[in-house]
Formats: sequence, C-alpha cells, structure tokens
Amino acid sequence: MDDYPLDTPSHAGIRPQRPVDEPGGKRAPTPTDILFGPSPAPIGMGAMTAAQIAARATSDELQRRLLETPIAAATERTLLVNEGRTMGREFPLPAETRVFVVANQKGGVGKTTTTVNVAAGLALYGARILVIDLDPQGNASTALGIDHSEGTPGVYEAVIEGEPLSKLLVPCAEHPGIMVVPATIDLAGAEIELVSIVARESRLKRALDAHLAETEAAGEKYDYVFIDCPPSLGLLTVNALTAAREVLVPIQSEYYALEGLSQLLRHIDMVKSHLNPTLDVSTILLTMYDARTKLAGEVAAEVRGHFQDAVLRTAVPRSVRISEAPSHGQTVLAYDPASAGALSYLEASREIAMRNNA
Repeated sequence: MDDYPLDTPSHAGIRPQRPVDEPGGKRAPTPTDILFGPSPAPIGMGAMTAAQIAARATSDELQRRLLETPIAAATERTLLVNEGRTMGREFPLPAETRVFVVANQKGGVGKTTTTVNVAAGLALYGARILVIDLDPQGNASTALGIDHSEGTPGVYEAVIEGEPLSKLLVPCAEHPGIMVVPATIDLAGAEIELVSIVARESRLKRALDAHLAETEAAGEKYDYVFIDCPPSLGLLTVNALTAAREVLVPIQSEYYALEGLSQLLRHIDMVKSHLNPTLDVSTILLTMYDARTKLAGEVAAEVRGHFQDAVLRTAVPRSVRISEAPSHGQTVLAYDPASAGALSYLEASREIAMRNNA
C-alpha cells in the first residue's frame, strides 16, 4: 500500500468536476449563468424582481436552450408565471388611472384576448383593474368567467339608461383585483338607440368619469381601465375612444391588418379633432405572430418602422392554448401558465407597466 494514497472518490471512474477559469482569471460561466445571466451574488428565486424574471424570459440564449428541451421549457414558463403570482412583487403602479381602449375594426386580431390577458397580467402584480366589455358578443365577459346572459345588468344600462357603473360591477373570481362591467346581447341595439340621444358620443365617458371620481374619493382608485371594443367603427367604438386616454391596438401579423390599421388611425384622428384631443395611440401589440413565416417578419418590421417606440418589444405567438382558454371561462394565464402565450402576455403587461411614468 502507498504511503500517500491519492484523494479520489470511492466510486471508480467518477472524478469531481472543477470549473475551468477563462483567460484573465475570470470564472468560467456556469449553466445557471448561461440560462439566467451572470449574477454578482446568489439570488434565490423568491428574491427576484419582476424585471429580473422578465430578463430571464427574454434572454436569447435562454430561449434557444429552452427550445432544445421542451420539458424544461414548460417548467421554466410555469415557474415564471407562478412565481410572479406568489412572491409578492409588484409592477410599478401609475400615479393616475390609465384608461385604455383596445380597438381595431378588423375582427379576429386579438382585441378581446389582449384585453383580458393584459389585465390579468397586471392584476397578478397587485394592480386594480376595471374591464368594460363594450362588445355585444360579450367575449371578454366569457373569458373572465362573468355571466352575461340576456337580462344581466351591464354596460347597456350605463350607456343607454344612465345607470351608475358602481351598480353594474362584477368581481372576477379567477383574478382578484379585476372588476368587470359585462356586456349582453342587449348592447347590439344600442347603436340604433344612441342615434337619438343628446351627446351620444360621450355617454360612456360621463359614466366612467363619474365612477373614477367616486372610487378615487373613497381611496379605491383603479390603476388601469381597459375598454374592449366591437370590431367596427360605430357609435360604441366612438364612445370608447371618447372615454379613453390611450389606445392599445392589437395588430395581427398579416397584410390585411395593415390596411385596417390605416382606417383606424384616420378614425382616431377624427375623434381627436372633435371629441377627445388628448387621445394617444400609445401602445401597439403584434399578435398571432408566426416567426416561421417571412410575411410576419415583414409586417412586424413595417409596423415598428412606422410607430417606433409605441410598438411593444413582445410579440404574441400563435397558440392553441390562447384559443382554448375562453372555452373554460379563463384567461390563458390561468388556463395554462406554462404556455408561450401566457408568458408573452405577462411580458407585454410588464412592458406596459414600465411605461407608467414615461
């Protein structure tokens, strides 16, 4: 037996791995560094801020590696969404209530989906949200699990009969912090009924302004208001544009969406000229983005080139989960937090929140 035995593991053939330093004395990157970026000090998952979580989610290297391992991708996305919900961190809240109208007269571009999922993403981080469903189809009410059967009191009573919004609110059970004013099929006749009403374009504005003043006086101010519009440029959409302060435009990554956008912008300019001079197209979100097609990239480049910083960096991909969620009366964040759609809408919510004090 040797007097100086080698210090080796008890299992033959297994040797401890040692990190190899890079030239210059720098520590070689670990797998954690590659996935989550270098950290000056160890950071536990519970101590991460929302911005750090989002930075992990948008890392090109992370995306590449997650695509190589689908199980890891699902796990990582679930952690990102669920940690954001449970760790007690909040997005920065606006000093004043931000009132968004989600509008695009082209149907099927993701207006309702964007409304409910951005609202849910912001609510996860402590924001108080009011969602006004102004579409007679009531899809936003469905996605948030709110009953909107015929005869249910809702936005029709506020716009046509002058009922206070405070009497029409329904809390969203799935997402605490979200209050909903539902839409019913009764709203389909509102376009005709509004024609003969005085100041017909500002009926929703008066109801909303009164409600916001009431809640602020009571110390229960909303942080965001989202108004989901029907796919048209009728009087309901005009009411929404008159009541709002900002416009959020979802754009499908296809050519027809660009044609519809030009019509919408002309309509918004008319509203600004005559009814709401402060209205601003502040946010544009690319939806149904398919990175495999050249057309989607061209549409995205065209939109970003024209609208510059108004376009969110996040593009929402095509996702079966996003389409399935409303059939369960849920947002995609509640239905499948592991999906790419859920993570994209959470990131879009973060971008909107980071613009609060811009």
